[in-house]
Amino acid sequence: MDAGGSPCAMALNLDQVEYMTGMRKLGIGVGVIIVIGLAGWLAVRGARDRPVEVRTEVVETRDLAATITATGSVRPRRQVNISSDVMGRVVELNVEEGDEVERDMLLLRIDPTASQAQVSRAEAALSQSQSQVAQARANMVQAQRDLERLETLRVRDPNLVSGQALEEAQTRVQVQESTLRSAEFGAAQARAQLEEAQEQRSRTTITAPISGRVTRLNIEEGETAVVGTMNNPGSLLLTVSDLSVIEAVLTVDETDVPRISLGDSAVVEIDAFPGQPFAGRVSRIGNSAIQSATGQARASVDFEVVLTLLDPPATLRPDLSATADIVVERRPGALSVPIIAVTVREDSAAVGPAGGTRTSAEAARRKEGVFVVRDGRAHWTPVELGITGEEHFEVRSGLNRGDIVVSGPYQLIQNLTDGAAVSTQSSANPATE
Repeated sequence: MDAGGSPCAMALNLDQVEYMTGMRKLGIGVGVIIVIGLAGWLAVRGARDRPVEVRTEVVETRDLAATITATGSVRPRRQVNISSDVMGRVVELNVEEGDEVERDMLLLRIDPTASQAQVSRAEAALSQSQSQVAQARANMVQAQRDLERLETLRVRDPNLVSGQALEEAQTRVQVQESTLRSAEFGAAQARAQLEEAQEQRSRTTITAPISGRVTRLNIEEGETAVVGTMNNPGSLLLTVSDLSVIEAVLTVDETDVPRISLGDSAVVEIDAFPGQPFAGRVSRIGNSAIQSATGQARASVDFEVVLTLLDPPATLRPDLSATADIVVERRPGALSVPIIAVTVREDSAAVGPAGGTRTSAEAARRKEGVFVVRDGRAHWTPVELGITGEEHFEVRSGLNRGDIVVSGPYQLIQNLTDGAAVSTQSSANPATE
């Protein structure tokens, strides 16, 4: 064996060198992976700890009111649609639309010629029937006298008057009495017909049934008023409305009706009076759903709710569009948070055991809550909410007065995580979100 060593020793040295080289490469690779992972973890941690700029608001007490908004129209509580009971041409019209009228004031007159002719015929028929009554009464009186004369003669001498003659006289009296009653009934019928004709004639003169304003006028002098039938309504001549009491008739969804009570206050806005709210109170709640004009089923079930306006202006007109906010609940001095600050997260109780799966019911369990800012971080805090005001929720539990909650921006709140670092920017009105 030479000084350089045996071939076996040289092969062993080569294997050791290759092994050491492989281990060195493996160690370098593992080190690189560790460095990359550490750098990524530091980057994520640094990003997580980088403060997110948010808006905040202090939890405090305020007066809250829960409202239901509904739309409808304005109408007077009392209005009378006037139609004609007789057909004829309008020969006199004393009002125009918008005129104020008093009860029993003459509004219009329909040509009474036909009605007057009926009255004249009825008067003549009554006179004829009265003459028949007088004639029948005279005949009856004559028959009674004849009977009395025969009875007197028979008392003096039974041989002077036979029994048959006496019976015939008695029969004539009975016949005349029946004839008189028949004539009297005929006279009563003629009198009733005369009264009916006079009533028809009086209907050609139309007076105001109530005091108020003429809010609709559908007839002009010279036009013909048409009488309605069973399947064909008559012409509407005019409408008189008492505008001293004005109502707003609203259409309310079935889900909101149970929350409304008689006497609830409301604020009514009328499109024709922008920026001028009117106070009102609930005076009637419909007991049955509003039916469609065609009688078919409606896509949604709505009920009619009527508000009485407390101080309507004299310039208010019927049929104006209206929108009302009905106050159904009030919470004076309630702890509250902005509506925008409230979001939802999964309830930890809904999460199944490790390695397990959640049912659909468990996955649906989500809690409402807010992010409370403490020591520069946003902490997710579940809350129990009460009524909903215009811009704030009532908080029944979960927060204390003076807590600081994240109140915007909206999208940031939806993506915010528990424990995230935050910084505060200037406060703004959360309702603008």
